Amino acid sequence: MKFLLPFIALCLPSLSAEKPNLVLIIADDMNWDDCGVYGHPSIKTPNIDALAKSGMKFQHAYLTANSCSPSRASIITGRYPHNTGAEQLHWPLPKESVTFVELLKNAGYYTAAAGKWHLGDAVKDRFDDVFEASTAGFILPTGPDAKPGKMVAKSPSGCEAWVSTLQNRPKDKPFFLWLAALDPHRAYEDGALEKPHKNSDIRIPPYMPDTPEVREDFRLYYDEIGRLDQYVGKVVAELEKQGVSDNTLILFISDNGRPFPGDKTTLYDGGIRTPWIVKWPAEIKAGQTTTSLVSSVDIAPSFLEIAGLESPKSFEGVSFLPILKKNTAKTRRFVFAEDHWHDFEDHGRAVVNQRWKLIRNTYPDLPNTPSADAGRSPTWTAIQRLREENRLTPAQFRCLKKPRAQLEFYDLKNDPFELTNLAENPNHFIENPNHETVLEDMMAMLELQFKRTNDYLPSKRTPDEFDRETGDPDHSVRRRPRASKKEMFGTNGAY
Repeated sequence: MKFLLPFIALCLPSLSAEKPNLVLIIADDMNWDDCGVYGHPSIKTPNIDALAKSGMKFQHAYLTANSCSPSRASIITGRYPHNTGAEQLHWPLPKESVTFVELLKNAGYYTAAAGKWHLGDAVKDRFDDVFEASTAGFILPTGPDAKPGKMVAKSPSGCEAWVSTLQNRPKDKPFFLWLAALDPHRAYEDGALEKPHKNSDIRIPPYMPDTPEVREDFRLYYDEIGRLDQYVGKVVAELEKQGVSDNTLILFISDNGRPFPGDKTTLYDGGIRTPWIVKWPAEIKAGQTTTSLVSSVDIAPSFLEIAGLESPKSFEGVSFLPILKKNTAKTRRFVFAEDHWHDFEDHGRAVVNQRWKLIRNTYPDLPNTPSADAGRSPTWTAIQRLREENRLTPAQFRCLKKPRAQLEFYDLKNDPFELTNLAENPNHFIENPNHETVLEDMMAMLELQFKRTNDYLPSKRTPDEFDRETGDPDHSVRRRPRASKKEMFGTNGAY
């Protein structure tokens, strides 16, 4: 037996003698580059920045969905959204779902979730404890007698129970914590940050108008990121206080992009690209950056491999542990993202690598209407006003444009805001024939992804819950809790 031990050691990941602890921190609607470590010059994120300086920053990290609950459902099941049975907003995960959490739990881990939940009741038992942040007032009332509501959560940040969950955990077990914020989800109010951001701190992307009300909207969004950042610091400090920091892996991400028109619910980088920071002092050298691609569908198999466990066959991601061991390691050529119903009907797919992105819009007759919360924002009001005044640039008009292109092809290196759709410019490919080869390759990859994941086109469209122009809720179709996929379509698969 002693002769087999060196061989067994070679087959296992390089881990500490004890099982590593795992902490997943999920921001709610935070753009990938809205923090200092990703290049923002003035936003107040010292603790998120310190997390990256203590570990590894992923420069090209993507989510599988541009929408809150579908993104989380994909993360926890290790499956692409269309295979979770919960690919539309507010659809609960089916009870038969296999998640990485119960596999950790069965292997002796203490498992707890604290903060925003948004996955339905059927899978809460996968955790030993769930400390759900109250969202009373966060979601507008529904039904025929619904009255206007003020979208302010009773637990403003959603992070209030993070530290107490750490403090009260069993001390004789390794642990996995799912720490999910409400910050920086809308609605916004003054007072989120003791020292608020200033108007001069704001950086407006070119696809939004730079007006005083838009700047104020961004300022309040920045303040909620600042509040989230403080809770990230508190978690790190508590881990250090307990003496378990070295053997604890922290992964910080967002569930989707910024809750502004042209970002959240789109397949642009403002909808699906995410900050992705890993700190694990026992195994990761500080101060590293990697340009390797990674997808949120990879979290489940990675966490299981790090814990020394095998992934079930249902998981569709690949482990990014090789990248943690060597920041130049490559685990995938492309990542894939999906667009599904979120307040409004939509459907699309995207494939991305470090430079190129291809988007395929299934319903090009529909405009890229922002989510309902963004549709009630001062930014959307400004866009609508400027439209009436005929003062929008083409980039600022893109959420209103219909029909839109069925195919969108972007050079992210030279066009980071995705303003020039190369698929609509044949002359570009005449001048750059090698780019046409890239486009053909990405189209082939989308088709391959469609087949190997049993993707499908819906046979019917789901009604909008809000008016696309006024933002008024349609109470004839809008109910909470929202019916499940099976209740709506009779299936958890194709419909």
